[in-house]
Amino acid sequence: MTERPFVPVGIAVLAISDTRTLADDRSGALIAERVETMGHILVSRDIVTDDEEAIRERVRAFMEHDAVDVVITTGGTGVTYRDVTPEAVAPLGTKHIAGFGELFRHLSFAEIGTSTLQSRADAWLCDDTFVFVLPGSTGACRLAMDQILSQQLDVRHRPCNFVELLPRIKRPGTKQGLAT
Repeated sequence: MTERPFVPVGIAVLAISDTRTLADDRSGALIAERVETMGHILVSRDIVTDDEEAIRERVRAFMEHDAVDVVITTGGTGVTYRDVTPEAVAPLGTKHIAGFGELFRHLSFAEIGTSTLQSRADAWLCDDTFVFVLPGSTGACRLAMDQILSQQLDVRHRPCNFVELLPRIKRPGTKQGLAT
């Protein structure tokens, strides 16, 4: 069987923080670096405060961007009052990808034990854009990028991956995104 050629996808990275700026956002920088190292296209990197409506509006804008196939957020997945990223993204979701959060916590358990219970990492298909909601720590972002998304965002990964689904997810008359 012949190996498939790599297919780059457009990815937007969004950090959620009340205290960080793009200059000192290490988790967003790590994700952006991993995206480019994987061979994907970093369409945008942005930061918003822990405000539910601001997060939702920025994710929605990314969803409407023709070049964005995937949004990866970092931050706001804990259990404190200001942690509202899952609540901001969930109403945009058309299909919940529950297994992402489950797998993330399973893998995270090996590194941080039962503290992984405090993570609400999650994922949704939002119309025709995949949205992955990661914790704000660099360790959590590294784990998600290296152990989950590096495979699921690579069309060569077998037996299946998210990238190969993109052409079937995109509805006729909507944004083009994926360069197939």
